[in-house]
Amino acid sequence: MTAFKTTMLTSVIPRLLKLQRQSATKYIVPLSYSFIFGTRQYSSTYSDTDVEQFINENKRTVDSLYKLSINIKKIRQLKRWVLLKDVAFVEETADFLKGLGANEITVANILEQCPEAFLQDPAVIDTQRHLWSLICSSDEELVKIIEKFPESFFVHKCPDIQKANITYLKELGLNKKIICRLLASSPQIFCNSVEGNKEIISALEDIYLTIGGSKANFKTWLMKLLSQDPFVLLKPSSALKTNLNFIQSLGFDDTEVLKLLSKLKGFIFDLNCTTMENSILFTRTVFKCSDDDLRQMILKFPGVLYYSVPVLKDRLTCLVRGGASLDQVKQSPNVLELTTQIIEYRIKKIKLLGHEIRNQHLDILNGTKKDFEVSYGRLQVKKERPLFNPVAPLQVDE
Repeated sequence: MTAFKTTMLTSVIPRLLKLQRQSATKYIVPLSYSFIFGTRQYSSTYSDTDVEQFINENKRTVDSLYKLSINIKKIRQLKRWVLLKDVAFVEETADFLKGLGANEITVANILEQCPEAFLQDPAVIDTQRHLWSLICSSDEELVKIIEKFPESFFVHKCPDIQKANITYLKELGLNKKIICRLLASSPQIFCNSVEGNKEIISALEDIYLTIGGSKANFKTWLMKLLSQDPFVLLKPSSALKTNLNFIQSLGFDDTEVLKLLSKLKGFIFDLNCTTMENSILFTRTVFKCSDDDLRQMILKFPGVLYYSVPVLKDRLTCLVRGGASLDQVKQSPNVLELTTQIIEYRIKKIKLLGHEIRNQHLDILNGTKKDFEVSYGRLQVKKERPLFNPVAPLQVDE
């Protein structure tokens, strides 16, 4: 019987597939071969290499995945290598997720997104569960996090270092909800050494206090910064110092620098002095800004510091072409935050109502899609409102 199966694997099936390719037809793999290929329909696009890989797949893994109604084709396309591993824990991983309260659809979604999950030893997964329970309030919350960030739970594993970082962030005063969000969205920072994270946060505190921030407000500022861009803990503090020195050289006082820090969020680490110099020169030249005018524009629109000259030029050209003046843009510079496609679309909609952009405050273009729809709706109502009150008596001379 064993010899027969070997012959089928190495000779008969490849020949059948070769005939299939030649005839350009499709067929359902017979049930006798389903232990290798599954009971699905396959096209004639498989090569001999594909057939060899199918043969080398872990039969137990494939069968277990089929039983869970998991899309194996998707796994083969994305991470076929997981199906070739000799050891896998499909049933155990599924049982773990079900034990947390996940239904069959959720289990399938998680294993399709992150097939590495079923390669993890159950003991390791149990350790991860205990770690996450330190900051997750319930199993239901943990399931939602795993479904959204499966790799954060199953792939990034440094339990001792992660636990030490969680303890450190708690001691800083960060609440569990924020720590949990950080661990889910940016697990790399929890695999950093605690000493490394302490060094960066200490440098951030020194800089914050140097520019006039208070020790009492540092925790709030740090929580905002980490929620906006948790990867700041992976960036060198020297970049922050260099960029702050450049900004201060423009004449901003400490209060204004603090405002800019809040508006720039994590961008402050990614600024480039050369880009800032060129963008500031372009802005000063085009808008004929004094030093004070320039500072006011930057406070309203910090993008002057991080957008390149070509980007600023394209957006400004688009606005002028749509009917806006340079003075209008100077009064509402944050309109340059919008892409050219959004600017063109919003100006076109306003013109369809019979309004010219030169007669509007450019703030009407700003904001999210929802913000613009609200502003546009007000403009539409204003257009449709009657010029007189139809129920009021007419004032006529007798």
